[in-house]
Amino acid sequence: MSGVWGWFGGGAAAKKKDTPKNAILDLRTQLDMLQKREKHLMNQMADQDAIARKNINTNKNAAKAALRRKKGHEHSLDQTISQIGTLEQQINAIESANINRETLIVMQRAGDAMKQIHGKLTVDKVDETMDELREQNALSEEIVLAITNNQIGEPVDEDELEAEMEALQQEALDKKMLESGTVPLSVSSDIRNLPSVANPDIKSQALTEDDEEEELRKLQAEMAM
Repeated sequence: MSGVWGWFGGGAAAKKKDTPKNAILDLRTQLDMLQKREKHLMNQMADQDAIARKNINTNKNAAKAALRRKKGHEHSLDQTISQIGTLEQQINAIESANINRETLIVMQRAGDAMKQIHGKLTVDKVDETMDELREQNALSEEIVLAITNNQIGEPVDEDELEAEMEALQQEALDKKMLESGTVPLSVSSDIRNLPSVANPDIKSQALTEDDEEEELRKLQAEMAM
């Protein structure tokens, strides 16, 4: 199967995808070697400097040779440091380029997903859908109004209702009048034309006169006997 993918470009595509990763790995390997060389050259320079200091007064030729070797190590160290800086810049450049490429790929996938989500959806179709929704909502409101304003059954005569209300009010007043023994102000004109109720003092006087008449009759009866 791997051979088939190789023939049709599958292997080439996978290799192309791994190229930045492999390049970074190679650069980091070389960078690690140069950093080790840097430390080694610095140690060599320190050793030659120590030899020169040791022989500066006793063996000038040995001291001069040590300084010469130190200078050679310094030159190599400068080259190594320059190479380290170049490799670090190259690694950063490849990593940035790889991040940009991966970011672009993700953004392209996001764009494809948005296209798939929207499909054939357009602004005109959205406006059309919203208009249809508004029409349906308006129709729903009209239906509700039609139902509430057209109740089932014959309409009620308002005059009949008023007459019935007055009859109920009169009935309540009459009942109250019978219970309290007073005549409300709202009774009919026939009731208002009736004579007013006698004053309690006059009523008491009438009862006294009846008693006196009764006493006279009793005396007449006794005299006759």
